[in-house]
Amino acid sequence: MRNPSAPKKITWIIGIIAGILGIIGHYARVDFLTEHNYVLLLAGFIVLAVGTTFKGI
Repeated sequence: MRNPSAPKKITWIIGIIAGILGIIGHYARVDFLTEHNYVLLLAGFIVLAVGTTFKGI
């Protein structure tokens, strides 16, 4: 198994923003965010997981 590494700053920002938008869409009624809240949360998690798994991403 690979050792985790810190993701690049832009990867971290994209993952965090997608996750926050997913959480906002779950608790607030914003048409696009509410419709895609789970996808946004999952995408944010995947971006962060890939960023820590592969070096340089």
